[in-house]
Amino acid sequence: MIDLRSDTVTRPDRAMLAAMTTAEVGDDVWGDDPTVLRLQAAVADRAGKEAGLFFPSGTQSNLAALMAHCARGDEYIVGQAAHTYKYEGGGAAVLGSIQPQPIENASDGSLPLDKVVAAIKPIDDHFARTRLLTLENTIGGKVLPSAYVAQATQLARERGLATHLDGARVCNAAIASRQTIASLCAPFDSVSICFSKGLGAPVGSVLVGSKALLDVAHRWRKVLGGGMRQAGVLAAACLYALDHNVERLADDHDNAAHLAAGLSQIEQVSVQSHATNMVFAQVPPEHCALLEGWLMERGILTQVLYASRFVTHKDVSRADIGTFVAAVKAYFAR
Repeated sequence: MIDLRSDTVTRPDRAMLAAMTTAEVGDDVWGDDPTVLRLQAAVADRAGKEAGLFFPSGTQSNLAALMAHCARGDEYIVGQAAHTYKYEGGGAAVLGSIQPQPIENASDGSLPLDKVVAAIKPIDDHFARTRLLTLENTIGGKVLPSAYVAQATQLARERGLATHLDGARVCNAAIASRQTIASLCAPFDSVSICFSKGLGAPVGSVLVGSKALLDVAHRWRKVLGGGMRQAGVLAAACLYALDHNVERLADDHDNAAHLAAGLSQIEQVSVQSHATNMVFAQVPPEHCALLEGWLMERGILTQVLYASRFVTHKDVSRADIGTFVAAVKAYFAR
């Protein structure tokens, strides 16, 4: 199957599986799994942070970070379109008793600074205590402008707020902007980096930040059920991805641009935008379900909506892009 639903659908290749099956393991709850320890140190070093902590998922990594930064009754400022607000089951509110203060994202994915300032609550018992500013990079495939990130995080510091980055695809941002991962992480107190998206590991995220902050997050990881035993089998896949699958993200970005160009030649498809490894396009509503079924019959998995997202990744080749575009053309040419 050609699967364009997300970059989370990749499967480990033989080399990654070999790394997993030969991984040296211990008990990570006891803190003595050597492969987990190597992964945490390697990611912290790559991100320019003091320490790292391995999590089974990005959702849990983000949630533990929010709970480490905020106490019950505190508040975090977040984008309406952000994963930590919209796509993680309301975990901060449900499990952390942390109030989200959502702000509508600008077209480039940023949060307008005047709206951030207006959202910060005064110190008064009537209000939740604003403690944290959260951003996401990439967001909707878009790389946040570096100048904006510097301004936003400086504003947060001036207002006494901590900062967290959902950096699930920060490696995509680094490759697309030709910056180091460390430079993109530097303005933030904590960053969650996911390995099961563009980097192609089957599972796993690493939260990076100061050792003091991660000591708090470590307790919340346990409370949230994220303590794993012989987790080195999973960490080995992430280490392999870190060593072999970062630079190749450029291929996914090139394929997305090629996909956008191909779809733009189809009259009935309106390409709205493309950035890094994501293409957003509109299909006439009456064709969405029919087109999705047509593609599935031809071995192509997509989610065709009025506003559709098509995502390239390491298991999608340039030839696969051509096959997909040709299938869409054939559907509308009937």
